[in-house]
Amino acid sequence: MDEDEYRAVYKAVNNNRCVFEKALNNRRCDCEKKERKLIATREAVGCQSPTALSRCTEFLNTMRQKARFSLRVVTIEGPMPHNKELQVQAGGCLQLQKILFPEQKIAPADSLHKQPEKAANIFAIVNTALAQYGSIEQFPYSEIVQGIVHYKSRPKRKRS
Repeated sequence: MDEDEYRAVYKAVNNNRCVFEKALNNRRCDCEKKERKLIATREAVGCQSPTALSRCTEFLNTMRQKARFSLRVVTIEGPMPHNKELQVQAGGCLQLQKILFPEQKIAPADSLHKQPEKAANIFAIVNTALAQYGSIEQFPYSEIVQGIVHYKSRPKRKRS
C-alpha cells in the first residue's frame, strides 16, 4: 500500500481522528474514548465522542501555543515536527496529571527495563481539570509547559 492510498483509506475509516494519536500510539497516554483501528500494518486512533474530541483539540492547540517559545518553534503553525508534537501531547498530559493528582507517584523511566511513565486517561484528566479550573484557558499552563519542556520521549540506548 503506497502512502497516498494509505491516507485515503485512513480518512475514510477514521473520520474522528484522535488529536492525541501520537501519544496514544507511543503508549505514553491512554484514553477511555479511544477507538483503535488497524490499517494494513499501521494503527490508527479515533475518538468515540465528538464532545471529547473538541475538548481535546482545544486543550492540545492551547498547549501548542503556550509551548512554542519554550520549544523554539515559534515560526511553525499547527502541528509541530513529530518529536516536538509527542513532547507536547505526552509531556502535557503527564504534567497535568501530576498537577491534578500529586499523591500519585509516577516514576520516570530511567532504564530500558522499566515501563515509561504513562498518563492514565486523557479524557478523565481533561474533565477533572475542567471541573477544577472551570475552562481550558484557565489550566496552569506555566506548570504544564515545564513538563512539556522536560519530557523525554525515550531514554538513549547505551552502545554495547
